Amino acid sequence: MGVNAPGRADREGISLFEIFEMFPDEGSAIDWFETIRWPDGTKWCPRCGSDETDVVESGRPMPYRCSSCRKYFSVRTGTVMESSKLPLRKWVIALYLCTTNLKGVSSMKLHRDLGITQKTAWFMLGRIREGWDNAVGDGFLEGSVEVDETYIGGLEKNKPRSKRRGVGGGPSGKAAVVGAKSREDGKVVARVVEDASGPTLFGFIGTHVRRGGTLYTDGAPAYQGVSMAHDLDHQVVRHRVGEYVRGDVHTQGVESFWSMLKRGYHGTYHKMSFKHLKRYVAEFCARHNVRDLDTIDQMAALAKAMEGRRLRYADLIEGPQVCGPKRST
Repeated sequence: MGVNAPGRADREGISLFEIFEMFPDEGSAIDWFETIRWPDGTKWCPRCGSDETDVVESGRPMPYRCSSCRKYFSVRTGTVMESSKLPLRKWVIALYLCTTNLKGVSSMKLHRDLGITQKTAWFMLGRIREGWDNAVGDGFLEGSVEVDETYIGGLEKNKPRSKRRGVGGGPSGKAAVVGAKSREDGKVVARVVEDASGPTLFGFIGTHVRRGGTLYTDGAPAYQGVSMAHDLDHQVVRHRVGEYVRGDVHTQGVESFWSMLKRGYHGTYHKMSFKHLKRYVAEFCARHNVRDLDTIDQMAALAKAMEGRRLRYADLIEGPQVCGPKRST
């Protein structure tokens, strides 16, 4: 589709002009979402799963009716788009922008590009990130895996005293994020955690790294003993003495992922609140994991992951803080 240019030649991109040609009206967007959700053409009911459904009169917001549960439904039902009054064409364009902008899309940009309010754009992005979170999954990373941790948040000295969560420099007052990247297929998994202590890191590794492989980490004391605990060949690069690469021993793969996450933090969002940090991290993980697909397939993967999820505005703004650092006492 796209014109030859520098970049990934092994995948097919879509230009902004082409995306509007592909989706010239609301009907084309509805057809695309329905093809992804019901690829064989059978409109099964999202509520009860029955395939005994009928098409009802045109013009209804719910164009299908289930004979089993006697309820109406549409392609939005049972997805993060349920109850949204935005045209599906705008949802398609939002998915395009979210998949093609590697450092993310701010609610202000989405508000301007789609002609919607900033509040609506912010809620829309929150629901799309709910889909990204579903796309990450919980599978094990195989073979050689790099694990590292990073910290997200502003400098304590730059915050009002009422919002300071710690004292001193370094990670004080920031949220800890631990991540793993497979050298076999390049997949990434990252989670917001309470701290970067040994028990926390051991738990993350046990959940996401397959036993019997090779684990690469830095020399943080918290990783001591992980080899025996999880049956891994533990290789360490010692950053504290200026060692960053020793043959195949390094953590540069997962560190490159942190670089992209922090470029999004500083260059696009400028702030990721502790309450919503889990969704931001999931967004960057999932977008990284589908980077080898063609653009339209990336969009389709995100649209598919939006099924089976629901996020109400009240839940988005009133949800509990997710693994943020505790205030010092």
